[in-house]
Amino acid sequence: MSRIGKLPIKIPAGVTVTADKGTVTVKGPKGELSQKVDPSIEVKIEDGSISFVRQNNLPQNRSNHGLYRALVQNMVTGVSTGYTKTLELVGVGFRASNQGQILELSLGFSHNIFLQLPNEIKLTTVTERNQNPLITLECADKQLLGQVCAKIRSFRKPEPYKGKGVLFKGEVVRKKAGKTASK
Repeated sequence: MSRIGKLPIKIPAGVTVTADKGTVTVKGPKGELSQKVDPSIEVKIEDGSISFVRQNNLPQNRSNHGLYRALVQNMVTGVSTGYTKTLELVGVGFRASNQGQILELSLGFSHNIFLQLPNEIKLTTVTERNQNPLITLECADKQLLGQVCAKIRSFRKPEPYKGKGVLFKGEVVRKKAGKTASK
């Protein structure tokens, strides 16, 4: 039995969960999310909790058991409390600003980068004197939030020689020693 898959998910107050025809839909104060579930996994909603039961012990069904439980857990947490990620721009002249859902990044290239974010994501940018610019992203969908953060980081990945780039808040880049001249 999957150790993750057999754990029940408690449904918090203000969240409604419905399961029908292989789709689990979760509604809450932060939004509504849905996820298709493999037919080999049965979803049971009873007594304020959700549980998952697999039909047999085939390797694919064992892995799907824990997978779908984790996905639905992320959905329940997302619609009840939401997810927040903060990105920090480390580098001289790196800037970030937004106009609505359009994020403008100045990351040391000859041109600025404009990125249109999905409407599900709430975007705020903070630029203070003598501080690195911060980009804060909030969303109910954990997968979408991670995908957008990865896209923003891909424009200027953290590099180990000067420590510059787009980093998650609190992330530490281990610096490498550069080349040394030999005589």
